[in-house]
Amino acid sequence: MSPTATSTVPDHAAIDAAYTPAPLLAGKVVVLSGVGPGLGRALGEEAARMGADLVLVSRTEKRLEKMAEVVRSHGRRALVVPTDVTDEAAQQRLVERALEEFGRVDCLINNAFAIPPMDPISTIGLEALRAANETNVFAPLRLSAAFADALAAAPGRPGGSIIMLNSCVQYSSQPEFAGYKLSKGALAHLASSLATELGPRGIRVNSVAPSYIYEDVNKAYFDWIASESGRTHGEVYAEKAAPTDLQRLASPVEIARATLFLATDLASAVSGQTLNVDCGEFHS
Repeated sequence: MSPTATSTVPDHAAIDAAYTPAPLLAGKVVVLSGVGPGLGRALGEEAARMGADLVLVSRTEKRLEKMAEVVRSHGRRALVVPTDVTDEAAQQRLVERALEEFGRVDCLINNAFAIPPMDPISTIGLEALRAANETNVFAPLRLSAAFADALAAAPGRPGGSIIMLNSCVQYSSQPEFAGYKLSKGALAHLASSLATELGPRGIRVNSVAPSYIYEDVNKAYFDWIASESGRTHGEVYAEKAAPTDLQRLASPVEIARATLFLATDLASAVSGQTLNVDCGEFHS
């Protein structure tokens, strides 16, 4: 927690610790793109704690190796595949490596993300928008298509699943979030279309939409807001948490656990849905 935080900030570590993982992903193989700090790390570790073996994907091999160590510390296998997810040849190599190593793929989690410029949409250059959407929209599309045959052939209950990491920014109208909203809105429609297209093959496609996640990037952001506005970190936290029913923000671990529910057989009849994980900020 930030050293400037006050008692206004809940004890997130205690909330995260009040949970015992069940082996709901035992024997399954999860491909995770966008391995990094915060949510990416939480997704990898929580999947391993639930019994999954992982294929870890990002551009940075050093980061992947660190994540692999975490996965292996929980007794699970990890395959490190440094990949530019916007490169179609690299995507195909990723599929081949995953099947060579594990012989199956049960879930693809599209978590890779590139931040678009945080400016009003009419002022953002098209090249900047295109670059962001190569990672945020087209890469999830191509990865989903590339893994479709493997997911359709997943052993056991017919078909595997695809999970898109979306965002509650899609419900926002703040001008500086417009480029971000463009990416996530397109991703939401992509997930819906893929759910319809791949459903007959037994493949479920769902989305998860967090609001503010209380992790290092946002902690630093709250510190910056506090310093600029003459407030404490805790006061900024309280402001961001005020619209939520629970009066707090979700941690990366909480987002990861909700996401991974969609990868389990508990969600075998769930497809084409967006699960908001936002402590009750938005109601649908």
